[in-house]
Amino acid sequence: MQRRKFDLIVAWLGLFLAVIMGVAGGLLAWGGDFATRTVHEQLAAQKIFFPPAGSEALAPAEIGKYLNKYAGQQLTTGEQAEAYANHFIAAHLSEIGGGKTYAELSAASRQDPTNTALQGQVATVFRGETLRGLLLNAYAFGTLGNIAGIASTVMYVAAGVLLLLALLGLRHARTVDADVRL
Repeated sequence: MQRRKFDLIVAWLGLFLAVIMGVAGGLLAWGGDFATRTVHEQLAAQKIFFPPAGSEALAPAEIGKYLNKYAGQQLTTGEQAEAYANHFIAAHLSEIGGGKTYAELSAASRQDPTNTALQGQVATVFRGETLRGLLLNAYAFGTLGNIAGIASTVMYVAAGVLLLLALLGLRHARTVDADVRL
């Protein structure tokens, strides 16, 4: 095969891949923006606020060390949702249920259906675990949005490098003698 033909094939293939990577980068950017924006809008609509700085709610070490940095802020990001779910709601649910999970409390309530205090615990823990699960889903989607944003940047950089190399390859193909063979 002639060297010039080989150079042209590789360069055009590089251009094609650069376009594909650019399109993939655009789709990843769109997906990342969509996930991040949707998480923000959905969380903001709930109007959940972290307790203010210095409040008793942030005093326990298992809560404060994770939530003090968000004190007084509205919960609007996936990272905030994770912190609130795992270090605020979970701590309170553990306290309400005496360290038992919803499943354990529910099983106990079925064994003693006349215990209204236990029935109330089950209902409260169920609602808390539901909110906690929804917030952790927001965290997951927020994280996926962040990852898509990073992947978009990587794709754009890779597309740029590949585009540059392909253009250099096309330039090089013009300088190679047509009679040179591989």
